[in-house]
Amino acid sequence: MGVPSVMVLPLLIVVFAGVYYVYNEVVRFMSKSMVRNKVVVITDAVSGMGSECARLFHEGGARLVLCGPSWDKLESLYDSLCSGSDPSKTFTPKLVLLDFSDMENISDVITEIGECYGCVDVLICNSSMKVKAPVQNLSLEMDKTVMDVNYFGPITLAKGVLPLMITRRTGQFVLVNSIQGKLALPFRTCYAASKHAVQAFFDCLRAEVEEYGISVSTISHTFISAVAENGAPSQTPPTNRLWAYISSKLNTHGVSPSGLAHEIVRTVNRQNREVLLAHPVPWVALYIRSLLPSFFFAVVAAGVKDGAIAEQLK
Repeated sequence: MGVPSVMVLPLLIVVFAGVYYVYNEVVRFMSKSMVRNKVVVITDAVSGMGSECARLFHEGGARLVLCGPSWDKLESLYDSLCSGSDPSKTFTPKLVLLDFSDMENISDVITEIGECYGCVDVLICNSSMKVKAPVQNLSLEMDKTVMDVNYFGPITLAKGVLPLMITRRTGQFVLVNSIQGKLALPFRTCYAASKHAVQAFFDCLRAEVEEYGISVSTISHTFISAVAENGAPSQTPPTNRLWAYISSKLNTHGVSPSGLAHEIVRTVNRQNREVLLAHPVPWVALYIRSLLPSFFFAVVAAGVKDGAIAEQLK
């Protein structure tokens, strides 16, 4: 007896949903197993995205080295990770005070990180300092501070742990960068400059360390939105995982801390070289910048008078 034609579409949807569910469960299992026992260093674990990232790696059985500029926040994160966790499946995180705006102590920090476990498997550089202001209102001291946090700090730390990776002929650098490392916008002169600089450094590093079995991944994202994470108070989050996935792809209000953290874990597992998390407007802007630069510059200049245009390009 054949299947009525009216039932074909519902059956296909059910089958697709089942395959999607199984695929997600397999990916979730593999994600945890692939990071187990790996030494993962997070440079800013106390930020919203950093703490979410720490939670995912901790649940996956990674040996975490959590860094951040505030010891109180590090201890609070430590307590939240350890409370309720299974000691037989997780490792107690190590805490290291790290402030890239204080470059004088960076060598001591590198030594301390190396002494935690004697090696580093994954270095996640997610520290960032954002400044938005007209160029004439920014002091040279502010420019230097932004460059320290966004450029000199991450590359100094990367150079410091690189010998540990070369010795073992394995390792991975993950740069969590802004899309403004590829697309410069008005009123973000020093910020965009620092993001372009650090993007170029890790792009060059990727080619230099490949022969040692070391991979370099860069994740360029749009602005991190708390609204994207929490949603409107009156909205109920979708319970169906397929619909939740589609909704997240249709969401154009930036990337959520949770979504970015999950992408970082996927990037570590798959060792993707480059990832771009952006809604359609920045994607189109990147192509226009490459193919029609004069038109792009004219639009951006007009956007200085219309702040809404510049915000859409973030």
